[in-house]
Amino acid sequence: MVDGMLQGTVSFTLNRQPVAVAPAVGERLSASLRDRLGARDVKVGCNAGDCGACTVLVAGSLRCACLTPTHQVAGLAVDTAAGLVSHDPLTGQLAQSFQDHHAAQCGICTPGMLVAATALLRRVAAPTGAQVQDALGGVLCRCTGYRRIIDAVVALGTGWHAAPDHGPVGTAIRRVDGWAKLSGTEAFGDDVAPAGALVVQVIRSPHPHARFQLGDCDAFLGANPGLVAVLTAADVPGLNRFGVIPGFIDQPVFAETVALYRGDAVAAVVGQPEAMARFDPATFPITWHPLPAVQTVAAALAPDAPLLHPQRAQNVMGGGIVACGDAEMALARADVVATGRFTTGFVEHAYIEPEAGFAQVVGDTVEIHACTQAPMMDRDSLATILDMEPERVRIVPTAVGGGFGSKLDLSVQPFLALATIRTGLPVRMAYSRGESMQATTKRHPSDIQMRIGATRDGKLCGMTLHGDFNTGAYASWGPTVATRVPIHGSGPYRIADYRATSRAIHTHCPPSGAFRGFGVPQTAIAQESLFDELAARLGIDPLEFRIANALDNGEPTVCGQVFAKGVGIRACLVALRPAWGKALAEVAAFNAGAKGVRRGVGVASGWYGCGNTSLANPSTIKCGLRADGTLVLHQGAVDIGQGSNTVITQIFAEALGVPMAQVTLVGGDTGQTPDAGKTSASRQTLVSGNAALASGKALRAQVLRLCNAAEDAVLQLGAGEVMATDGAGPHPLDLSRLSVNADGYVLTATASYDPPTLPLDAKGQGSPYAQFGYAAQMVVVEVDLATGQTRALQFVAAHDVGKAINPALVEGQVQGGIAMGLGMALMEQFLPGRTENLHDYLIPTIGDVPPINTIIIEEPDAHGPYGAKGLGEHALIPTAPSILNAVRHAVGYAARSVPLNPALLLQAIREAGYV
Repeated sequence: MVDGMLQGTVSFTLNRQPVAVAPAVGERLSASLRDRLGARDVKVGCNAGDCGACTVLVAGSLRCACLTPTHQVAGLAVDTAAGLVSHDPLTGQLAQSFQDHHAAQCGICTPGMLVAATALLRRVAAPTGAQVQDALGGVLCRCTGYRRIIDAVVALGTGWHAAPDHGPVGTAIRRVDGWAKLSGTEAFGDDVAPAGALVVQVIRSPHPHARFQLGDCDAFLGANPGLVAVLTAADVPGLNRFGVIPGFIDQPVFAETVALYRGDAVAAVVGQPEAMARFDPATFPITWHPLPAVQTVAAALAPDAPLLHPQRAQNVMGGGIVACGDAEMALARADVVATGRFTTGFVEHAYIEPEAGFAQVVGDTVEIHACTQAPMMDRDSLATILDMEPERVRIVPTAVGGGFGSKLDLSVQPFLALATIRTGLPVRMAYSRGESMQATTKRHPSDIQMRIGATRDGKLCGMTLHGDFNTGAYASWGPTVATRVPIHGSGPYRIADYRATSRAIHTHCPPSGAFRGFGVPQTAIAQESLFDELAARLGIDPLEFRIANALDNGEPTVCGQVFAKGVGIRACLVALRPAWGKALAEVAAFNAGAKGVRRGVGVASGWYGCGNTSLANPSTIKCGLRADGTLVLHQGAVDIGQGSNTVITQIFAEALGVPMAQVTLVGGDTGQTPDAGKTSASRQTLVSGNAALASGKALRAQVLRLCNAAEDAVLQLGAGEVMATDGAGPHPLDLSRLSVNADGYVLTATASYDPPTLPLDAKGQGSPYAQFGYAAQMVVVEVDLATGQTRALQFVAAHDVGKAINPALVEGQVQGGIAMGLGMALMEQFLPGRTENLHDYLIPTIGDVPPINTIIIEEPDAHGPYGAKGLGEHALIPTAPSILNAVRHAVGYAARSVPLNPALLLQAIREAGYV
């Protein structure tokens, strides 16, 4: 119970059932619903009314539960998403439409969306898309790009075709985990702790750089009844460091004497829920001594700059290089050379679910339930921190309400583990929105200088780039970004003479880490912007310029890697030709008669290497068949909304030759599943998909051998038997006659896959990835000549995915990536200490994302399962540069930084004479 002066009992109706609670004065309805009444389908993403995840109906009207005092609902009816889906036929039908349209990806915003849509549909039986956008504008989503949500709601008034629950590879089936997201039963990080668990809160540095001394923590505990422990660096039994790259394990669980960024953890307080509710972190005994801070690359590189890590001279963490041919000589003979310096800032992941979880000690094992993208990495890191054998650390991933790379790094896990070990009791914690934004990783700010040459006939002729990236206080994924940038900086084009270098520089800023693209979106902005400049100076259509220079099968990349098949960038670009020509004509006609606005069309492309760069990258998948005929798939690839649960199951079922409906999925738990690797770098379809394919084939081979059936036999699972039918007739296998192994299976198969790559040499030559995915996007924008504001009107996106295992999931990833790229281009800018909430930090809303036409290109890959390629990162990469190129086409302004500043654009508009 939350402590505080009570104001009697508040009675109301919750989902048609009478309830009563005794809240503290001013207690939020969201807290009463979740913690007192168990309505965990009400999500808390911000506690400030910014995200809308907690939206409920109060007496039929929409309310943010986090802004509504519980006392205000006395005597009223409160309906949550789970209750509406269960009791209201309209919402139940809406949930089915969401399922069929793949309108729920990670699912954390889905309850709020369902409630808001229900309120609309009660007023308007057949709403238009514009009405849906207006009604759902208060609920934020970071995954879907909103278009599927709009389609799902509009469909209630127009009808739709139900999607199948199962089908072969290539079928747009429903998500295998979709209904849990819609019914309110999906459990996220803050939904799983047992009642009464102790609460953990981290004490963090309020300064970007400061020395500190802890006071008398024992006296502090004694003066605060209900607080049971204070954790500091002295309580870490193993290595007080973590990280993700060997050789760069540098971030302390708790800083020891000096904090290196605003948000650095220095201690944690553990206490009873009532005590923690009244705990004021300002009362914690600590003395701060602020020190000079360097927060930009330029300041960090200055000769007198303080070193964040003494072993890293000049604050340079590391870098990368790719060089082939003679770039300077090629540029010297080029007929035109485009040059530019491009900058980008911090970008926040802004997933709607803040980091959360709970931990407990079970026997001699520490068990951590948390939202994570990398359970095995978490386990191994925690084993080092706790000085325990890895087998004594169990990570049980909860549902993940968006990740995009940041939930690859440890967050709540070490604090939970240390607290439960110290107290012997279950403990829980959830970051506030401000804490999540303050303390977790960001997209790297970049400063990129680039030169690209071309000959009169439009052929690329030499390119150089150098990029400095602000990697923040600790390494995180900085080494990966520094390595990927030179490899990808050319884009998917033929450039024989190329030199690219990069550096990652430490500053007193939040660590920069993995974020959908690992540095590639930043370089794509520079490269694709200069391509438009070259095309303009040569008098060549921008799309045709790209087509003429696109990589093809059998041609070397800038790393010297040659792919015999699967290079799909030309097909992506060519697929845009019809829409491109039409858009150019329509925009020209519009601009001829328009007043106050101008429109433009832009195009850009991108590529992305799937998986780790030139490193081992294996996944292992296990399956088993029980004596009763139950088929179980153990797959540890965490689904963060992208659909890996569905895709991997679809691949496995196809390989085994059984309907997906007969597969029972066990996922993620390090105590039950083998290591399927981290969910990052667009690797799961390729790597875990191949492991699932091999596992399914291996189990099928066992069954066929025991049945003495032909390779093309049709398998049917039944109660206690498998029937294999071939040309000779049925061949039954009585499973009860087989011996049962220690895992309870009569037949089992485990298979692994590691993509073939080769190391890079001193010039970055080698085979860094087994496959690349390719993308090309075009956009129509409208620029307001009076304000400088830019609005996207339409996207057409062509993406080569090798083979679309599930086309609906492909479209969902493309739409979500475009929404994120649009935010990067036009509005998103994280400023430490200033935009640590979802009110000041702007992400696209449902009204910002225009219609998106997705064109799926299938150029089969030599290594992908059924020819498939990864997709997650690719969807984002071309978006921002296509928008910048469209703005250039509209008003002539060539932006060199993002987000696009309306004031600078307005000045350029005036200089161009448009106003």
